[in-house]
Amino acid sequence: MNQKNQTGIKAFLERKNIHPTLKTYFIDAMGAMAFGLFASLLIGTIFATLGEKSGIEVFNTISQYAKGATGAALGVSIAYALKAPQLVLLSAATVGIAGNDLGGPVGAFVAAIVAVELGKMVSKETRVDILVTPGVTIISGVFMAQFVGPGVSAFMTGFGNLVKTTTMMQPFFMGILVSALIGIALTLPISSAAICIMLSLDGLAGGAATAGCCAQMIGFAVMSFRENGIGGLLAQGLGTSMLQMGNIVKNPKIWLPPTLASMVTGPVATMVFHMENIPTGAGMGTCGLVGPIGVYTAMGGGTNMWLGILLVCFLLPAVLTWVFGEALRKAGWIKDGDLKLEL
Repeated sequence: MNQKNQTGIKAFLERKNIHPTLKTYFIDAMGAMAFGLFASLLIGTIFATLGEKSGIEVFNTISQYAKGATGAALGVSIAYALKAPQLVLLSAATVGIAGNDLGGPVGAFVAAIVAVELGKMVSKETRVDILVTPGVTIISGVFMAQFVGPGVSAFMTGFGNLVKTTTMMQPFFMGILVSALIGIALTLPISSAAICIMLSLDGLAGGAATAGCCAQMIGFAVMSFRENGIGGLLAQGLGTSMLQMGNIVKNPKIWLPPTLASMVTGPVATMVFHMENIPTGAGMGTCGLVGPIGVYTAMGGGTNMWLGILLVCFLLPAVLTWVFGEALRKAGWIKDGDLKLEL
């Protein structure tokens, strides 16, 4: 009987397109969550910077609306990643707003996942689906936001403050650690941007994170130029180093040069240039030049800032990764074609 029940539950979840796995929630949903952040909070921050520096008021107006849509964008993006039916997808906007208000992006993440999966369970199961599905989705999501939002928000804020305080006290060692770990997260199929926003990673820690992300993107772009040409240079340097994940699985050694470069540029950012960033830019690297724009937003200009951006975000990652990469090629650890992308 127990085995029969398990088979029935498995069949029901399959029919409802519910797949409770780590990949579903921490790769697919979190990756989509990053796009929701890009389309609201992040672009709003860029417009705010444009408005502040140019004095053009319309940019500030756009920024307010874009930032105000953050919760709704998070809810809808997560629901989309979970392949939610239409009513669940649209109802997730309300859940995202509640989750973001009560627990920040993490609160929206947790509330949206629970609400969407429950909404999918009841979707099209009754004759009054138009009432039941949005009702279950919104009620469960808001309750979940109220229940877990303040707690997870306090935890993430506390942990983020610990990282930031430690980076200020130990800029060398934490510069290495934060740069390497956030850079690795950027190349993995998870969202480094979402992680930095969840932790509110700004200040020197945000600068170290920026260094690590730039090292991965610029590093892979330059190191793989002989295989991928200008197309690969732009796709990785201004797009994402995540394109190399398939090649990393085949030969993990290709990950060493940009990671070693990040361990150099991290403390250079924290100790030499005292580079800072805002949470929305810290985990973006050179993707659309959002990382450098975030540094400008945080630091406001100056020769030291511009020199730091030039060296930490572009020149040092390119040179160091190329040097490390050539050494590994000569050692036979990296062979021609190991970094080839199907563009």
